Amino acid sequence: MAEGIFKLMLYLARAIFVFLGGVAGYQVVRIAVLQDWWPKGTFHFSFIPFIFGVVLFALIGYLVTPFFVRLLGFIGLSFEKNLETLSWHDISVALAGLIAGLIVANLAALPFADLPVVGSYLAVLLNVVLGYLGATLFLKRKEEIHGMWSSIGGLKQRFSIRGKRTKESGDNALTELAIEPGNERLAVKLLDTSVIIDGRILEIAATGFLEGPFILPRFILNELQTIADSSDPTRRTKGRRGLDIINELRQLSDVSVQILEVTLKDFDVGSVDEGLVALAKELAAKVVTTDYNLNKIAQIQGVSVLNVNELANALKPSLLPGESITVDVLREGKEPQQGVGYLDDGTMIVVENGEDFIGKRVEVVVTSMLQTSAGRMVFGRIKKEVRP
Repeated sequence: MAEGIFKLMLYLARAIFVFLGGVAGYQVVRIAVLQDWWPKGTFHFSFIPFIFGVVLFALIGYLVTPFFVRLLGFIGLSFEKNLETLSWHDISVALAGLIAGLIVANLAALPFADLPVVGSYLAVLLNVVLGYLGATLFLKRKEEIHGMWSSIGGLKQRFSIRGKRTKESGDNALTELAIEPGNERLAVKLLDTSVIIDGRILEIAATGFLEGPFILPRFILNELQTIADSSDPTRRTKGRRGLDIINELRQLSDVSVQILEVTLKDFDVGSVDEGLVALAKELAAKVVTTDYNLNKIAQIQGVSVLNVNELANALKPSLLPGESITVDVLREGKEPQQGVGYLDDGTMIVVENGEDFIGKRVEVVVTSMLQTSAGRMVFGRIKKEVRP
């Protein structure tokens, strides 16, 4: 199918290039005859030079067609690969920058339009250079441009930190933290380091289940950068994964990720968790996390928490006491005679009197379940050993 389409395109392109080549050949010979560039001789005013020019340039067009089609296909594939990594938001910003650059280029080229020979070439050069610069600059400033458009339309909130704490006010408030428009406030969500490294927040945000803007405090971003620069390979991998998740979140067209320029010194706290809770209080925001300890600390201080582990647990199919499941006992448990195995979804199952069956597959009857924000545990007793 693809080969047939390519051949059809090649035939059409050859027909077009042969026609254009013939027209170009006729024009070249015509100019040569009118300017007396054609050698003096018998055929000076004959139609033979025109036939020669048409045939020659048509042949050239026929020969260069395959190279042109392949070049066009290569350029198309390159554009397609580049556009796969761009959202509609990025494309619209780049087009706006290109249009702005072309407008400036044409205005700049007006004084040079009457210059002989170089005037038209200079206009083309200005269009290429300024068009490229416009698209590049707009892409680099896409967040600010998107925020400006949104604020003009009144479609989303704007967050800004313009100052530090005021010692004179004595109210420990951030002096110029503004949330617009008006008094309407969506559910602001602060991202914790753990939920960023975990990565599931990206999939949840992409589905559109979480509304409102995500706020990334500067001290969280600094912690991620510190982890990414760690000498420990495991921590370094986690940190880099977190930075990649942030970049992918910012690429989502329906999600706003704002970096808030605040540090731990602004809240007079010594840990990232304390700073996150303090900032959540001032913004009346929710904290998105997978950290069990931060979850408890925030709830004690009256801060709403969105725990991704709790969401995952709520979506898992539940097991009822009395049901039988097959599990491989992999290791011993914390208590005597206990064995531990795992279900296909990663849920840990504690098997009573399963220590003697380590390395074996058994059928287990569920006796009880323990579900917490840190995860889910299933308890059961052995019904029988399952032969492989």
